[in-house]
Amino acid sequence: CLSKEFSSAPSTTTVGTITSRVTRNGNAAMEKNLLNHEDSAGDRGMVDDLFDETYREKEGPKPPLRYVWRNIILMSLLHLGAIFGVMLIPSAKIQTLAWAVLCFVVSALGITAGSHRLWSHRSYKATLPLRIFLTIANSMAFQNDIYEWVRDHRVHHKFSETDADPHNAMRGFFFSHIGWLLVRKHPDVIEKGQKLDLSDIKADKVVMFQRRYYKPSVVLLCFTLPTLVPWYFWDESIIISFFIPAILRYAVALNAAWLVNSAAHMFGNRPYDQHINPRENPLVSLGALGEGFHNYHHTFPYDYSTSEFGWRFNLTTAFIDLMCFLGLASDRKKVSKEVILARKMRTGDGSHKSG
Repeated sequence: CLSKEFSSAPSTTTVGTITSRVTRNGNAAMEKNLLNHEDSAGDRGMVDDLFDETYREKEGPKPPLRYVWRNIILMSLLHLGAIFGVMLIPSAKIQTLAWAVLCFVVSALGITAGSHRLWSHRSYKATLPLRIFLTIANSMAFQNDIYEWVRDHRVHHKFSETDADPHNAMRGFFFSHIGWLLVRKHPDVIEKGQKLDLSDIKADKVVMFQRRYYKPSVVLLCFTLPTLVPWYFWDESIIISFFIPAILRYAVALNAAWLVNSAAHMFGNRPYDQHINPRENPLVSLGALGEGFHNYHHTFPYDYSTSEFGWRFNLTTAFIDLMCFLGLASDRKKVSKEVILARKMRTGDGSHKSG
C-alpha cells in the first residue's frame, strides 16, 4: 500500500518545493524544512482547501437572517424523536442496540473517510468498490450528498471563520453547531462556493450517481434499512426499531459531526498554529471517529489521518489503513515528523512541550 510523506529530505516521495528555515534554541541551530502548502496541494491537483488570505469581508451591515422554517421544524422533530428513543433504550434488545452502534459507525465513516478525507481533501485514493461502500455509508449519514458536502467543506477551509464560511464559528457556538442549517447561507458562501473548482467531483461517476438519486437513497439507507433489520431478523418492536437505530442514531451522528464545527473551533489547545481558530479536542475525536484534531487538520488539511497520532482516538485512520492493507485504498498523504515539529516551533502555542 503506497503512501506519500511530506518529508524534510528530497526523495521520490517528497512533494513540491521545500523551504529551509533555521530555528535557534539557545546556542544550538537546527535547520528545519517546512513544506510549502500550495506545492503540496498541487500534488493533489487542488488548492481549494487551503486558506485564502486575500479574502476580505464586505464592509457595511450584515444581511438580515432569513430562517428556513422547514429545517427548523424537521430538526426540532428529529431531536424530540431522539429523546423518545433514549427513553426506549431500556426496552430494546441488545442486538438492536448493537445494530444502532454499527449503523452509527458505518454512517460516520461515510462522512469522515468518504466525503471528508477522500473527496474533500483527496488525502488518499480509493478503488471503485470502496468508493461505492463509502457512498452508501454517506447516504446512510444523510448530511447532504457528497458533491454538496465537498463544496461546503472546501469553502469552509478556504474562508475559515469569515462570512464566506458556511458555519463560521465567529458567529457563536449555536450557529456553528446547528444554526447555520436553520438560516439561509450568507451571500459570500454562495458566491465563493460557485467559484470553486469541483471538476474532480463532477468527474466521479459514483458521486454524481448518488447526487442524482440522493433522496431515495436517504429514505432507504438512513431510515428504512436501519428500521427493518431489527424488526425482521430478531422480532424487535417496530417502534423501537425506528426510534433507536434510525432516529436516535441519526441525531447522535449529526451532533457528533456538528461538534467538529463548533466545539473543535472553540475549546482546546493550538499546538500547530495559534493564529487560527480550530483546536485540538480529543473528546470530539472520540465521538467523530478522529475528526477532533482540528488545529492539526486546518494546518495540514492534506494529511489523510487529520492527526499526527495515528490510530489514537481515530477510528477513521484505522479504517483507511485497513482498506489500504486490503488493497482497496492507496497513496495516503502524510506529513513528516520534521515538518510537524518545525511548524509547532514556528507557529504553535507551545502546548506540545507539556503533552
